[in-house]
Amino acid sequence: MTRVLLISTYDLGRQPFGLASPAAWLREAGHVVDCVDTTRTRVSDESIRAANLVAVFLPMHTATRLALPVIDRVLEVNPDAHVCAYGLYALLSAAVLRERGVRTILGPEFEEELVRLTQEISQPKQEVARTPLNTEATVRAAPLPHLAFKQPDRSGLPPLARYASLQVGDRRKVVGYTEGSRGCKHRCRHCPIVPVYDGRFRAVSLDVVMDDIAAQVQAGAQHITFGDPDFFNGPRHAIAIVEALARQHPGVSYDVTIKVEHLRRHRDLLPRLRATGCAFVTTAVESFDEGVLARLEKGHTPADFEAVVRDCAAIGLTLSPTFVAFTPWTTIDGYRSMLNTIDRLGLVPAVAPIQYAIRLLIPEGSRMLELADVRARVSHFDRESLVHVWRHADPRVDALHRAMEALVGARLNAPREEMFARVWTQAHEAADLPIPRREPMLSRASVPYLNEPWYC
Repeated sequence: MTRVLLISTYDLGRQPFGLASPAAWLREAGHVVDCVDTTRTRVSDESIRAANLVAVFLPMHTATRLALPVIDRVLEVNPDAHVCAYGLYALLSAAVLRERGVRTILGPEFEEELVRLTQEISQPKQEVARTPLNTEATVRAAPLPHLAFKQPDRSGLPPLARYASLQVGDRRKVVGYTEGSRGCKHRCRHCPIVPVYDGRFRAVSLDVVMDDIAAQVQAGAQHITFGDPDFFNGPRHAIAIVEALARQHPGVSYDVTIKVEHLRRHRDLLPRLRATGCAFVTTAVESFDEGVLARLEKGHTPADFEAVVRDCAAIGLTLSPTFVAFTPWTTIDGYRSMLNTIDRLGLVPAVAPIQYAIRLLIPEGSRMLELADVRARVSHFDRESLVHVWRHADPRVDALHRAMEALVGARLNAPREEMFARVWTQAHEAADLPIPRREPMLSRASVPYLNEPWYC
């Protein structure tokens, strides 16, 4: 029997699925598992010392940055522990993690491999505590497994009520989280999923998804976030899930993430989302510039998105658009044009203020580095921030980004109309232009949103 400590450092304000899922596999195999979400609980020296294996979940960029000092502390407190990193960003950051003392790197289809690693560590006279079980080359070359997913085991994690909630006007709804699929069949150039999944995705069986939802509803969930990178990668599977959710748990709402391209192609399915309790759809618009969209290989045009806005408005389905506002191709005029379009389409209440400050991230392995004009803007790879650092050709654009980051970063959940007005003013001042008068958008209904607005 091996004692395993699973650690999550950040997961968008939600109870970490990436701890609950492997915990189920490891406990079924007979191991003792402790789960610590450092956003809610400090990891104790006692739990570190007791662990034979410490595995850190790295689903995204922010989580990986926050994990680096945690890994340093683990190795200081328990230098004999076998430290493993797993998840999407474990692969993308493999070289830096190995420098920090991480011995095993596992990808985002990690559950079975974690069980295998734990069993190897538990064998007598096993040398895995001193030598890596894999190398960066073998990890990159390893095939993506097809797993028979198990229902996550959330015991030992903080209750759902301690995590981000859904805000609908003055009402707060407790939020659960699950996944109907992993990976993505698309290859958007800037997406961190692409270097790992490379156009592949894996569906989770309907029974497993529904059992996980039922357990969370019993634990108090009134709303479910589906974390699939794109819920319509498998549209029939997706619709089967939400129809089962509506049938088995009437009154429980949900949100999903779907590409603009899929919202356009499967517009006949949008009324079924609305009818089954979809509170909002997050969609990665990224830009209203056709040239930028082409470089990002997003698969949609600005006209496609405007059509989606009309389709969703016609049936009362709320959109939550996201943007990469600052890229190497952003101009001051282009930024103002983005604001004008958001205002013209009536989307101010639907856009989280942080979206006005999002800057293109270029992690290790990013397809952005395929572009010569991007490589020309990159100065170096920063091993603390875990990104290729780039500077815009126009210093005014970088200055505008810093100003927007300071403006919205201090008040992430400020009223959206108020924050848009301030962004609007500052963007025109940056261009030395008079500030056009605009009428505030008075929403007739509260736009539902999760009160953890970060996105990466």
